[in-house]
Formats: sequence, structure tokens, C-alpha cells
Amino acid sequence: MSDIVLVVGGYGVFGARICMGLASEASVDLVVAGRDQRAAEAFCARHGGRALRLDRDDADLATRVRDVGPFLVIDAAGPFQNYGPERYRLAEAALAAGAHYLDLSDDPHFTAGIEAVDATARAAGRTVLSGVSSVPALSSAVVAELAEGMADIHLIESVILPGNRAPRGLSVIRAIVGQAGRPLSVWRGSRFVSIPGWSGLERVTLDAGRATPVAGRWASHNAAPDLALFPPRFRARSVLFRAGLELKLMHGGLLLLSLPVRWGVVRSLAPLARLLKWVAERLEPFGSDTGGMRVRVVGRTEAGDMELREWVLIAGAGDGPHVPALPARVLYRRLRDGEVVPGARACVAEFPLADAEALMAGLNLATHRATQPMPVLFAEALGPDFLLLPPPLVDLHAVVDVRRWHGEAEVTHGPGLFARLIRAVMRFPPAGRAIRVAVTMERRGGGEVWVRDFAGRRFRSRLTRNSCLTRNAAGSGVRERFGLLSFDIGLAVRDGRLWYPVVGGRLAGVPLPRALLPTSTSCEGLDAAGRACFDVAIALPLVGPVVRYRGWLVPDGERG
Repeated sequence: MSDIVLVVGGYGVFGARICMGLASEASVDLVVAGRDQRAAEAFCARHGGRALRLDRDDADLATRVRDVGPFLVIDAAGPFQNYGPERYRLAEAALAAGAHYLDLSDDPHFTAGIEAVDATARAAGRTVLSGVSSVPALSSAVVAELAEGMADIHLIESVILPGNRAPRGLSVIRAIVGQAGRPLSVWRGSRFVSIPGWSGLERVTLDAGRATPVAGRWASHNAAPDLALFPPRFRARSVLFRAGLELKLMHGGLLLLSLPVRWGVVRSLAPLARLLKWVAERLEPFGSDTGGMRVRVVGRTEAGDMELREWVLIAGAGDGPHVPALPARVLYRRLRDGEVVPGARACVAEFPLADAEALMAGLNLATHRATQPMPVLFAEALGPDFLLLPPPLVDLHAVVDVRRWHGEAEVTHGPGLFARLIRAVMRFPPAGRAIRVAVTMERRGGGEVWVRDFAGRRFRSRLTRNSCLTRNAAGSGVRERFGLLSFDIGLAVRDGRLWYPVVGGRLAGVPLPRALLPTSTSCEGLDAAGRACFDVAIALPLVGPVVRYRGWLVPDGERG
């Protein structure tokens, strides 16, 4: 007996690929549905299946779905960002008909909210999964494989770069432009922060070994269900997702168009979707039909090593649109075989990556895995001595994206006018006890930016590895820059503590004489409670003590 599979939006860009794949399954009786009966019939004439006019907004939707008698209903229509208050009508209609339900949502709110029908799904013994697409279904399967054996995940980072000739329906265009410039909630450094959509421009190259690389493309921050779903599921400290358009003219143009949205002048670019689709169609002959996807996981293994693991997919010959269709085909087979737990939830790590890769045979899709050490600044500077530090200090300096810490400090000041002027220029904190402290460390390039916040008084510095300092009795070195001032610091590990002696300095690049160098007895260690603690004392020749601050820190999310 065949399984009736009803695909709504089955003749669209991604729905068509799902239907092409399902049409090859001997056990599937395919129903291709959508608002346009003629389009559905034309698709079925070429690829097989039965055509059906069906609109998810139909008043009698539940009855129409029940009359089909489906085993599985797949919503490949979208855009899911635009579904109204009754956004889960199709899922509810599928359950009322005794069917399973999958959708290709790339909207974080829609995908996470699918749990609203969980009780109904469980009572019916049926499965409802949202986000059965490249994200989060495929990306989470990749993360689950890459994260095996990792004790502490610091960063999950995904990027999708379609080729310019890849077909884009209006719903896809509307979803992309609708979020450009709009606030985007991103989990970084163990907390959600707001950034503008389509910001954070980065140049990306994807290399899958034997396939031609996708080289030098631009990518920017974009919304995806991964941003909300991966932090709790994989206990990651940071989760990032980027997407890009192949033509820099289009990518940069959308970035410029997003500025009025960022400034609050325009609410959204979604009303421009049809116009921008027309422009994209005029530019379709340019660029290529090659795209790609990359997922990276950075974390500490159970052996204590920091590793970067990545999975890269290159799609050539226009086969990129088949990638979002793969998870639905995988899950149909697993539902058929009774291998999916009933209930309604986001599609996160619901199948092994190998199942999706098995369906790539016959398509112009190449994948590649790689693992390499992930160096962090202080580990590079200290070499083997880094692991001589107690674990809380190793963790303190394991910065691969953003780390945030909080604690308390005591601050004392040296006397005198000059000491006061120096504290004002450097924005050192006022004197006091039990001062609330927050420290943010952000990796930028090969260096780190530290922002120290003492009850609202902030001062910032940038640290880079100092290749001019060789390892000696004073240790290896970093350079810390405060505006025009920079100091060479000879790091050293002694008695379980990390010492920061100042061994050189510059003002606007001009070396300072030793007589003008500050003296510092700064160090990090552990306090009696096992917390990372700091003791920073700064003095100057002819001036004397300037400031001393000491206290403790714990990672955000932990109590001191």
C-alpha cells in the first residue's frame, strides 16, 4: 500500500525538489498542491504525481486535507515569516487527518513555536517537525556529528552561499530582504545580544577538497532557527549564522538598502521584495550556478585540546536547491519505518548526517570534513606553559569568539595630582569595595579586545601576540594597546599563577625609555573558592602608585 504524501507548494523552488525526490520512491503516492492549479498540473505532467489546488488559508482546509487521506503533509510554501495568528493551521489540519507534518520554515519564531501543537501531536501519536530544511534540520545533523567527544562547545558557526543563478521564489526573496537591517537576536558569549540583520560583512571561501572552491564571497549575519535552538541543545557559548549573495553588487546593494531600516527611517524592506526579485532576475546571467554551505564547531575535547571541526558542502551545476529538500526525504523514510518519536518540535538532530549524504548520490554535491587545532591567543603566547595554569585560568583565556565574565573587585588609588590625571586619562575605575565588575573578551583576527566594566566605568584594550619577545625567564609575550599607548608584557607562569610584567612600551609607536615605563606586579590566580582572581597594581617612576584593583571573576551564567 502506498503512502499518500501531500506537498503544499510542491511546484515551488524547494517544494519541486522534494516532489522530484519523493516521486522516485516506490512507496509514495504524491499529491502536488498549491494555489495555482495549472502550475501543479504542469509539474505533474513532467515529474509525476497528482495535482491539487489547495490554499492554506482555505476556510475548509481541514476537510480538504482529510479528504486527501495523507500519511504525511509537507508545507514547502512559506514565507513562514508572514503566516498570521493561525500560523499552524496546516499542521493542525494534518493532525486532524491522522497525518504526520513537516515544514521548511527558516523563521526562528515559527520553528520554535511549533511546540504549540505538541500535546495534540502526542495524543494522536503523530510527528510534527518544523525547520526541515538546510537550517536547522541539516545544519543540526552536522553539528551533532562534529560535536561528538567535545566537552565544551565555544562556537557554532554556519554560512550558506547560494550561486547567483540558483532559482529564488518570491517567498525566499521576501524572507531575505525582510530581515535586512531589522534587529537580530544572536547568542554570543552566553547571552543574547541584538545586532542588525545583514551586518557583520565577512569574506568567506568554502573548500571541499576535490570540488572547485566557492572563493571570496561576502556573507553577513542573517536570521535562522539555529540562533535560538542551538544554544540550549548543544550548550554552546556562541552561535552565529551568515548568508551571502554571490554578486557583490547585490550583496552590497542590500547592505546599503538596509541602512534606513537600521536607522529607524523605514520599518522593513519586505515591500520591495517584488522589485528586488525583478532586479535579481535581470542579473541572473551573471555569476555562477555554484553555491555552498559550511558548518563549524569549535570547542574543547575531552582530552583538553581546543579544536576547530568543519563540514563543507559544494553544490555545482545548479543542484544547490536540492539541498534544502534532502531532510524531508530523509524524514519521510524514517517516519515510514517508525523511527521518529511522536510530538511537535523543531527539527534539531532528528537524523544522522549520513542519511542525508546518502541521498546526495547522483547530484552534483561534494562534502568534506576537516579537523584542526584551534589556537587561542594566550595558548600561542605561552606554549606548553599554558596548560600548567589551573583549569579556571585556562578557561578564562579560551577565547574563540566572545567570552563574558562577572564578579567583584576592590579598587584603591595612589595619592597625588599626577596619579589622578593618569587615572582620568586611562579611565581607571574609582576607588571602592565590592564593586560590580564585568569583563568582555572578544576575538578579533588573531588578537583579543578586552572591555573591563567597573560599575559602569569602562576601559578598553586590545591584546595581540608579540612576536618580538622570545621565550625567556620572563615568559612569552603579548602586546596590550590602550589608544596611543602600548605595552609589551612578558607573560610567565609561576606557582599556578599567570604574571604580567611590563618589559617595554610605546607612545604612538615611539619606544618609551625604561625610566618612563610603568611597573606592574599584576597576576591572575585562584581564590579560596576556586574562582579566577586578579590582582593588578600599576605604578610609575616619579609618580608612585597609580591604581590597584583586585577581585574575582566567574563566567556569565554562573554564580560567584
